This record gives sequence, C-alpha cells and structure tokens, in this order.
Amino acid sequence: MFLETLTFLTQTLTRATFLLVLLTAGSGDAQSRCTSRRCLAEMLINKNISSQPQYENCTHVIRVPLMEYQTLSVDTKNLRLISRLQATVVWRDRELAWDTSIYNYEEVILPVDTIWTPELHVTNGILTTMEHSSRDLLAYSNGTVKHTVIINAEVNCEVNLFNYPFAADECPVAIQAWSVDGCGTELELGHLRSVDSTHGDWKTDSVDYQKKRDDRNYIMVSLSIKYTNPFITLLLPTILILLADVVSFALPLGGGERNSFKVTLVLSFTMFLGILNDKLPGDSECSPIIRTHFCVCLVLLVLSMLVSLVLTRVAKDGGFIFCCCPKRSGPKNTGNKDDEEDDEAKADISVVQLSGSEESNKMLRMVVNFLQAWEAKGEESERNMELANMLDQTFFWFYLVLGSVYFISMTCVMVKFTCTVNHFDFWY
Repeated sequence: MFLETLTFLTQTLTRATFLLVLLTAGSGDAQSRCTSRRCLAEMLINKNISSQPQYENCTHVIRVPLMEYQTLSVDTKNLRLISRLQATVVWRDRELAWDTSIYNYEEVILPVDTIWTPELHVTNGILTTMEHSSRDLLAYSNGTVKHTVIINAEVNCEVNLFNYPFAADECPVAIQAWSVDGCGTELELGHLRSVDSTHGDWKTDSVDYQKKRDDRNYIMVSLSIKYTNPFITLLLPTILILLADVVSFALPLGGGERNSFKVTLVLSFTMFLGILNDKLPGDSECSPIIRTHFCVCLVLLVLSMLVSLVLTRVAKDGGFIFCCCPKRSGPKNTGNKDDEEDDEAKADISVVQLSGSEESNKMLRMVVNFLQAWEAKGEESERNMELANMLDQTFFWFYLVLGSVYFISMTCVMVKFTCTVNHFDFWY
C-alpha cells in the first residue's frame, strides 16, 4: 500500500514538473517571438555592426542619388570658396536584412550611431566637416540603408580675378570616399542640384559632375561676380576723378585754385587704393589687372598735378624750376639802358638849363623810368602767360587723348582677355 502511494506521488510530481517546464518554455518563446517594428530595430541594433560591409571584393559601392550644392560665400581676399553640400547616401549591408515572414515590415528606423555609415570628404578642402542631418536613418528589409549627410567645406580655389570686377571662373570641389589600395568605398554619383545660387558679390552660374579618372570625382562650380557693387565702389570713382582732373584745366593757372584742386584729387584717389587693397589678394597666378589700372590712374593724376605746378611757375616768371633760370628783364641790355638814360639826362639837362629846375626834372625822370619798367614788366608777364597757356593747352589735348585711349584699351582688356589657372594642382 505504501509502495503504491509513493509511486503515485512520484508520477504526480513528475507530471507537475513537466508541465511547469512546458509553461516556462512557452512563456520564454512568446517573449522571444516579439515581431513589432521596435523589436525588429532592437534585434538589428544588438548585432553591433560597426564595420564596413566586406564581401569577396573589399570595395563597397556607395550610391549618391541626390546631392544639393550651395555656395555660401567666396572669400576674394584669401581665395577661398565656402560651400555646403547635402548628400543622400544609399548602400547595402546584407547583415541588416531580415525575414519579412517573421517581421512583416519593409523598413525600420535605426539610430545612426549603432551601425556603420560611410564617410565623405572634400579632397581639396582646407576645412571639411561632415555631420549627419538626423540622429536616425532608414533601413530596408533587403539590407539597403538610406541616410542624409551634410558637408561644410572651405576649398582653396585660386579664383581667376584678372578681369575683376568682370571676373568669372570655375572652381572644382572634389568629392571622395575613403579608399586605400583598392579597398574601401567607391562613390556612384547621381543627380546634382544647385540651391540658393546667389550670395554676396558672387553668384553660382552652374554646377555639374565631372571626372579626372574613375576614382576622382569632383563638382565643377561655375562662378561669376556681380560687377555692379565693385564697379560702383572702385572702377566708377577712378573714371570720375580723372574726368574731374581733365575738367580742372578750365581753372586759371594763376591764383593756386587749380593746383590745390589737383592735390585734393590725388589725396582722394589714395583712399580708393586702400579700399582696393582690402578687397583683393596680395598676389596670385592671375593678379587682378585693376591694380595696374589704379597705378596708371595715380601716375596720370600726379603727372597732371606736377605739370600744373610747373606751368604756374612759367606763367609767373617764364622759367621752369630746376630746368632753367627764370627770365629777368633787368640784367639784360643794361648798357643800352644806361646810354638811353644818359641821353635822357642830357636832354633833361638841356631842359633844366632852360627851365632852371634840376630837382623837378630828376623826379620826372624817375617817374618816367618807373612807368617804363612797369610797362615792360606787364608785357613780359603777358608773354609768360601766353607761353604757359600754350603749353597748358598742348598738355590738355595730350592728356585727354592719352586718357581716352588708355580707358578704352583697359576696358577691352578687362572684358575680353582671359587668364588660365590650373585648379587641379591638389591632385598629383
């Protein structure tokens, strides 16, 4: 009896234990069979995939179906192109694929820092930063991953400023992915779009993908300067100042008004030289020809001022400073004048003998000599003024023709002439 009871208790305990094991296993399996989208994301996160997908070929293709380019600014002084790129990158990682019969979803959102993401950089960038546009990315059931990155780059681009302020040039922005000895990532570029193409004095005319070779992709950015602002602030003042200098020849040589006006023009022009120095680089492969233009204009202004000063001296006493001695009427023909004075004195003596007033005749002779000297001096001044006016008119026409020919020639050079710059010296 006791044996039968013990056997019954043993069987009952065994059945209970078996049932308990089944319940526990069923509960654990129910928990592991969570098929929600969040459970799918956690399952992929727990794989800890932090390295690049690597298969038989160690080069992985990264597709860039869309890239948006934006020119933020052009640093004319330091020859820098500052740009922003927003790229949509797509790649495939088989380790991130899942069975849609278990997880019935075609896509899932994953944190960007939990899986491997490709890195893009600008080869010719002095400063380049890449950041994720969002903390999350999108993964598809076949292992395809889609994400968006933002690249801010400051590119060393020697913009051709020879024709400034009518300058236009192209600047490459080299887009590359990491690759060493044939291993790494390879870019497959798609559509390129330019956004917000106008900033400051420069505008982006066009952007397009080009290649130097299969592994050297770049964006060729066509830039042109909006010449209205630099023309008004730099080029137009030089034209007006030289025009004012030409018109200043209408002022008389005497009195000093013309000389003081020309000195004021020269001092005013030096102010624009300071503005030009702040805007343009010190030197480059194609140095701006407007520097030469400013130097020539300054030389013309100084030449006009010096000629005006010399002609003022000529108008006054008929001589050039440091060139020849001024003309003086007094020292010349002194012997003849003495003879004339003796004759006049003899005539006066005869008159004195007749009149009997020697002192009165002496005073009269002095007055006559003074009036004759005054008249001679006036005639000499008129001759000097005529000479100065003749030289002034000659120089005026020479200055006008020279300035007109120069401005026409310089305008043609600024607009028509092109200077070639090698923008790809960063690749060797």
